[in-house]
Amino acid sequence: MVNRDALALDDPVGQSLRGHHAHFARRLGRTATYLPGVATFSAVSADPDAAEWADLARLLGPGELADMFSCPAAPPSGWEPVFSLEGRQMIWPGSGRPDHPHAATDTGVVELGADSVPEMLDLVARTRPGPFWPRTHELGTYLGIRDKGTLVAMAGERLRPPGWTEISAVCTAPEARGRGHAARLVSALGARIVARNERPFLHVAEANTGAIALYERLGFKVRKHVTFWGLRTP
Repeated sequence: MVNRDALALDDPVGQSLRGHHAHFARRLGRTATYLPGVATFSAVSADPDAAEWADLARLLGPGELADMFSCPAAPPSGWEPVFSLEGRQMIWPGSGRPDHPHAATDTGVVELGADSVPEMLDLVARTRPGPFWPRTHELGTYLGIRDKGTLVAMAGERLRPPGWTEISAVCTAPEARGRGHAARLVSALGARIVARNERPFLHVAEANTGAIALYERLGFKVRKHVTFWGLRTP
C-alpha cells in the first residue's frame, strides 16, 4: 500500500522550495534552486522538457553546479556529470520520537546560531557529512555538543517538505567518536520535530554502514534507495 503521507519525500527539494523554504528560493519557470550560500540543491518538475532544463541553466548560470539531489529526471546533452552517489532515504515510522537509552539524562546539547558558523564549517571540513555552506544553518535548528568549549559534534534540520523535516549534517570529530554524540543529537532533533507534529527523515550514503546501523538502532526505516547526483550547467 502506498503511504500517501510520504509522497512529498519523492521530491523533497522541490516540495521544500515551494513551501517552507520558499523565502530561500530562486525561480525561473517551473525550476527552482536555493539562494547562494544556503544550499546548492535544484529542482525541476516531474517530467521536465528541454525548455525547462534551459530555464534551470539560465537560473544557475554557465558552468555552475546543479545539485539535483535524488531527482530521477535525466538532462539533455551538454550537461556535464559531476558526481553520483548511491544512498538511502530513511524515515521515522512511529508516532513517538527517535530515542536512545540515555536520552532522558543527557546534558550538554546546545543550540547553534550564526555565531557558531565558523566552528560548524570547520567541523564539516574535518568530517565531510555532506553539503554545508555558510547559510545552511538558516534552514532549521542546529544542535551541537562541545568538549571543553570546542564543538565536537553537530546535527541539524535541512529540507522541509510538508509534514516532514530532514535531519542532516550529522557529524562527530574523530577524537570524540564512540561517545554516543550522534545518537544524542539525532534523538534531540527528532523530539523537536515530533513535538511540532512533523516526522523526521534523513538521507545517508549507502557506503556509510556505521551511520545506517545507528539510524536503524534509533528506529528509522528505509523508505527507498536513491541516487544523489550533480551536473555542471552548459
